[in-house]
Amino acid sequence: MNWISLLGIEGWIARWRANIIEGAIAAEDRIELACLEWADEKRRVGMMVVFVVALAGITVVALTMLSLAVIIQFWDSPKRAMVAWLLAGGWLLAWGILLAALISVAKKAGNAFALTRRELAHDWRVIKERL
Repeated sequence: MNWISLLGIEGWIARWRANIIEGAIAAEDRIELACLEWADEKRRVGMMVVFVVALAGITVVALTMLSLAVIIQFWDSPKRAMVAWLLAGGWLLAWGILLAALISVAKKAGNAFALTRRELAHDWRVIKERL
């Protein structure tokens, strides 16, 4: 004897089973999305580390060249001074480019897991509406 059939709760159980399966699939999708965004975040942090190291190295070189340019400025030949200032300017330009790239990557880091947060917020709204 099938008590579920006699009590008439087959439909209710089927709906709950379908909801649980749908919830499991949705959770699996959200976990996959979070993993993809975590990989993206790791790549972004790695790029930031590389830019910081490069920026620190170029800063040392730029300051050394700038100091050398100031010293050479007071030597006898004006051509040496122009070359030294051009070299120092080139290093400063490279430093500025790296700084801009670092700032660009850092601004993007503030949007970590944006897709996952949006999907979870949407899911939460749907759950609240059903309740």
